[in-house]
This record gives sequence, C-alpha cells and structure tokens, in this order.
Amino acid sequence: MLFNSYPFLLLFLPLALLGYFGCARYGGARAAQIFLIAASMFFYGWWNPLYLPLLGAIMVFNFQIGQRLLANPRRWLLAFGIGVDLAVLGYFKYANFLIDNANQLTGTHWSIGQIVLPLAISFFTFQKIAYLVDCHKGLTRGYGFVEYSLFVAFFPQLIAGPIVHYREVLPQFRDPATYRPSRENFAVGLAILALGLAKKTVLADGIAIYADPMFNAAAAGGQPDLLTAWAGVLAYALQLYFDFSGYSDMAIGAARLFGVRLPQNFNSPYQAQSIIDFWRRWHMTLSAFLREYLYIALGGNRYGRVRRHTNLMLTMLLGGLWHGAGWTFVLWGGLHGSYLVLNHGWRQIRPQRWTGLRAYRALAWGLTLLLVLIAWVPFRATSIAATGNIFAGMAGLNGISLPNALLARLGSLGPIVEQFGVVASNAGGAAFIAVWLWIALLLPIALYAPNTQQIMRHYRPVLDGETHPGGRLVWRPEPRWALAMALIGCVGLLAVNRVSSFLYFQF
Repeated sequence: MLFNSYPFLLLFLPLALLGYFGCARYGGARAAQIFLIAASMFFYGWWNPLYLPLLGAIMVFNFQIGQRLLANPRRWLLAFGIGVDLAVLGYFKYANFLIDNANQLTGTHWSIGQIVLPLAISFFTFQKIAYLVDCHKGLTRGYGFVEYSLFVAFFPQLIAGPIVHYREVLPQFRDPATYRPSRENFAVGLAILALGLAKKTVLADGIAIYADPMFNAAAAGGQPDLLTAWAGVLAYALQLYFDFSGYSDMAIGAARLFGVRLPQNFNSPYQAQSIIDFWRRWHMTLSAFLREYLYIALGGNRYGRVRRHTNLMLTMLLGGLWHGAGWTFVLWGGLHGSYLVLNHGWRQIRPQRWTGLRAYRALAWGLTLLLVLIAWVPFRATSIAATGNIFAGMAGLNGISLPNALLARLGSLGPIVEQFGVVASNAGGAAFIAVWLWIALLLPIALYAPNTQQIMRHYRPVLDGETHPGGRLVWRPEPRWALAMALIGCVGLLAVNRVSSFLYFQF
C-alpha cells in the first residue's frame, strides 16, 4: 500500500488509529500491539499477499536465532543467522543478476525463471542483521515475540525505512503515554504528513515527467545534447530529493500519530559541503548501518590509511550493490567510494583556516553538488551504455541545441547564439521551458529552504535529530499554521491522481 494513495490516507490510516487507540482503551497495551501488528501485516500484504508467509518466516527465524544468541552469544550462531538472511536476499535480488553475468562469460543459457522481488526485502534484511548483532552484544533483553513482531512490522518504517533498532522503538511502546491519544502528536504528525505528501505528489511527481524521457532516450541509444542531458539529470536529482524527503516525512508523521518517534533519515543533503557531510545527511540510517555493521566490521580506520580507504571503497561498492542488482549501481557505489577516499585525503592536507572562508565553503558546496549529480546518472540509468551516452551529453560532446520555436523567438540573437555552436532541434519548446522552470523553482528550495525537522524543531519530530535553527519558519500549534498545513495537505491530496510509488520502494 502506498502512503500517497487514497486507500491509505482516507481508509487504512484512520481505521488503524481508531483500532489502535480503541484496543488500548478497552483491551490494554497488549491488545493494541497485536492490533497494530495485524494492521501492519495487512498493509504489507496489500501489494502481494503471497509474500506475507515469507515475511512471517523471516520474522520467526530471526526471533529464534536472537533468543539463542542472548542465551549463548556464539559467533558461529551469529554468522549462521546473518548468512541465512543474506541467502534469502541474495536469491530474490541477485540470483538472476549472477546467472545473467555467468551466461555472458561462459556462453551458456542457464535460467531459473523470473523472480519477483518481495517488497522491502532489502530494508527488513538489514534490520534483522542489526537485530542479530545487537542480540549477540546483549543489547536486546526482556521482550517477547509480540513486542519483537511490532518492532519489525510497524508499518510506517516497514517498506523503505528508516532502518530502526530495537532499542529505538520498543522502549516507546512500553511507555503508557504511547497508548493515549495526544493532541500534540496528532497536530505534529498531521503537519509532517501533509508536508511529505505535498513533496511527493506535487513536487517530485511534478518534475518526474521531465526526467524520464531523457533517461529513456539514452537507454534506447539516444545521444542527448548538453542542455537536454543536464536538464534530465537535474530533474531526476530533484525528483529523487523530494520523493525521498516526502517519504521520510510521511513515515515520521504517520508514526508520530501513534505516539512513536522514528530516527531522522533525511537532512537537506544537497546543502552538504563535502561528500562526507552528504552521507551524514542522505539516507542517514542506511549510512549508519553501513558504517557500524560493514565499514567497522572490515576494520574501519584501525589499520592504517591504505586499509581505511580500501574499507571505504568496499563499503560503498556493497552499498551500491544493495540498491540494485546491476553494474550501474556498482558504478554509483564506486564513484561515491572514490569521492570519500579523496575527501578524507583532502582533509589531511587542507589548511584548516580555509574552512572559515566563505569563498571556500561556497566552492566546497558547488563541487559536492556537482559530484553528487554526476553519480546520480548511473544510479538512474538502465545500463552502462546509457550512462556513457548521458555523460557525453553532459560534457558537451553531443553538441548544444535549442528547440526550433525557441530559437526562432530569439530574433537577432539567433545568429549570435548559432555562432557558439547552438543548433536547432525538433524538441518541443514548451517542454524545454517547463523543465527549466521546474528546476528554477525546486533547486532553491532544496539548497536553501529549512527542512521539515527544522520547521518542527520545537516539538522533537524525530529521535536525536538536528535541532539547530533553520530560519524563522517555525511551526506552532496556532490557527494560521493549522490553515497552512490544511491547505498544503489538500493540495497534496488533490495531486494524488495516478499510481506513483516512492523511488526507494524498488530497493
């Protein structure tokens, strides 16, 4: 079930809230927990009920392994549990990828048929791995299967994160206040939900129609020119930004309606002034997972600079492969791994006084954004060949063109522009102008506007989130803010005119 859908917003969410607080009032906390587990499983099964037994089996298996690890924290048992989780993920997500590559290398024609990827398998696999490691360390105690199932299945974070830990969620469900309706929680949750919905349905979906044509043309062998390539890449970068920001807001807002705070997962990443800073702001819980359970497990920075850089590269390569079974994702991870290695190396030789200079900070921000945009190309492209076509266009190797209608309207400036190598094309002038207007509208919002956590900062919207000031725009439980959020929510709701899943649902 999609957050940005009428069934979720107008039926499932209101009924889930009524059932949850109704069960809590008349049956106690345990009845409310069981109801919320059932509602969450219904939410997951809405997409494809056939995969509910898989989710249930994974939950039961990891609970049993976790209980045994608490009683006897053997490393082989931890390795077995993680190995089974990764084997399940590997079969569904990577089996065909591996077989296809083996066929290309050997000239064979092996096939295991089409495998439908279960929704959210990557996210709940990482969550289970973190759970098993925490059990091995003795960090999870004093709970039963019902509480564990609620921690796993809680629907706001089930599909695309944030990746939560037992110690972050379960203590909140043990607080009696969580089971009593709260005006503050409803006001804060609905405001965040409205902001997230508008980001997704109005901003992300609005610019998405201008990103897809360029990438689809490149996949078919097209050679986009300079302006077309950059327009497509910027449109996709902004689509992804507001799509993921919108999802994160809606997850946080929905959880808050139930009295639960989730970890922060998105913190204005395009405002970052380094790649290191970018990864502290983009998909923050995934970054934390990769750092804690992969980078540190590989040795981190404990064995010298060369080993540290190797571990960084391996972590990002595997992080790229986690996003999708394709060489384009490996390339994306490799680019970010290289960026991080260079960033850490630069910090070793950079004069410290430069960090206080406004010009240096502006240059660092511009370079960071440029590198991130370059890396989004293989992240979105369907093949290495398509990636190369787009890179060539971004570098100007495919020339520069303007739509015929637009070039004709330049009047006496037309011949001057043509002297710089600009040629006429048959592309639609209206679409060309529209995409650049969208970019001009959304880019300043991403770069300069305060984010939702900053706007809501007086009411602790997330666990341990950023609390630094984000300007004068601060939400308060006042009539003017209620009206503003109602209008934003209505606009977002009216924009729900087609099925449009969140981009991170595919991972």
